[in-house]
Formats: sequence, structure tokens, C-alpha cells
Amino acid sequence: MERSEVWNKVDEYFGNKLLPLDSTLEQVLLKNKEADIPEIDVSPAQGKFLYLLTKIKAVKNVLEIGTLGGYSSICFARALPEHGKVYTLEISPDFAKVAKENIRNAQCEQKVEVMVGEALDTLPKLKADGLSFDLFFIDADKQNNPQYLKWALELANPGALIIADNVVRDGLVVDGESCDERVQGVREFVDLLENNPRLESTAIQTVGSKGYDGFIMSVVK
Repeated sequence: MERSEVWNKVDEYFGNKLLPLDSTLEQVLLKNKEADIPEIDVSPAQGKFLYLLTKIKAVKNVLEIGTLGGYSSICFARALPEHGKVYTLEISPDFAKVAKENIRNAQCEQKVEVMVGEALDTLPKLKADGLSFDLFFIDADKQNNPQYLKWALELANPGALIIADNVVRDGLVVDGESCDERVQGVREFVDLLENNPRLESTAIQTVGSKGYDGFIMSVVK
């Protein structure tokens, strides 16, 4: 049996055992596919992981960079208290339209604000509005991860959690000579984490239905 087949079967096993059937999130994935949105959402198990981290940390405000079709936005929103809020940034108006519909159908529209445009244009506006956040989920164009980290530090509450997705890239992250700007963006991001005394960080490699990848998690001191 190939490794990817094993990973899929293990994901399926834990999903059947630990993740109750969620017709709302399944509908999100269906709507995204119908709209030709790339099928690069977090997996159901990863979505539940993000949900649990949000609950464990008693997060009140989330900033998500990269909305896609709103799958992870919904996972975060469900974990928030009544007056909690997810601000999610999406460059594509078409993706954002689908995400808003998905979020509305999940009855999370009161907790999620989808902001359309270049994230690096939107982030200064959040700062100017005096917003700050307990959790950041960086899951957009990897070449800009270093800039997203700098803004996360500008907007972070003390003790905030910063999570970056897709940092292993099937192992390519170790290739310092890679011509892939996404790989180099992740590597620069890691260098910034290494040298910032405000941050305590670790990386977790993952395998499953999304292949071989991983998260980086940092806490702001």
C-alpha cells in the first residue's frame, strides 16, 4: 500500500471515530468545488484541530489571511464566544462571494467579516482601526509570509497564537536552493521566527488526505 493511501485511510479512520458527520462543512466543500475554488482547504481533522486550539486558548478575535471558500473561517467562528469575531482576508472577489454564502449558510455571519483585497493593503487599515487579535492563521501566498508575520506582531495581543499552514511543502522547505518563491517565503518566515525574541515557536509535520505538509505555531510573549 502506498504511503498516501495509508495516510488517507488513517484520516478516514479518525474522522469516522472522532468527527461527527457535519453536513454544513460538507456542503461548504461541495459549494467550493462547484465554484471551481481550488480544493486546498484544511482537512476536516485539521479544521477540528484549529477549532480546538481556539477553544482551549479562549480566543476572542481571530485574523485569518486567506479565506478561500470559508471552511476554516467557519471552524474558527464556531469556537468563539458569543461576541467573538473572525476577520478573514481574501484577494479574490469571486472566492469571497462564495465564502460569504457558505458562512451565512453555516449561521456564522454575525461572527465573520470577509474583507476583500490585497492582504498587505488591508492589514494597515486594521491597525489604523485599533484592532488586535488573539489568534492569527496565515494561509495565503507563502512568498508574503514574512510580511504577514510582521503585521501579525503589530496586531497581536500579548500571548497571541500565530499559526502558519503549508510550511513543509512535501519536504521542499529544506531546499535552500529552491527556485520556488513559496518555499523561499516559508524559509524567510522561519528565519524571522528564529531570530525574534518575542516569539516561541515550533513546527509540526502532518500527513493525511492533504498529503505531506505541516504547521508552524508561535506564541507572542
